[in-house]
Amino acid sequence: MNEKETTVKTITAEQIEAWKKKHGDVFCVTVGDKVAYLKRPDRKTLGAAAVVGKNDPMKYNEILLNNCWLAGDEDIKTDDALFLGVSAKLGELVEIKEAELKKL
Repeated sequence: MNEKETTVKTITAEQIEAWKKKHGDVFCVTVGDKVAYLKRPDRKTLGAAAVVGKNDPMKYNEILLNNCWLAGDEDIKTDDALFLGVSAKLGELVEIKEAELKKL
C-alpha cells in the first residue's frame, strides 16, 4: 500500500514515525469528523503555489494541500466546506525561522 492509498482508519503510530523519518514534521488536521495527515511544504511547492496564487488564492491552497498530503479523507480535497476549513490552517505548515542580519 503506498502513502496515497493509506486510509485514515489504517494510520498507526508506526506509519506516523515512518513519515516523520521521511518528511520531518507531520501534522494532523481535522475538519468535523474528517482527518488529513500533512507534511511541511518544500521550497519547490511553495514557489509553485506562490506563482499560481497571485491570480488565484484558492489554487494556492489547493497546490499546498495536494503536495503536503500524506493520507486522509479524500472528501477534504473535494468538498468545498471541508477544503475551506483546512485552507485556514495551511499557512501554519509554513515554518519561517527568525534570521538576523548584521552589517559588518
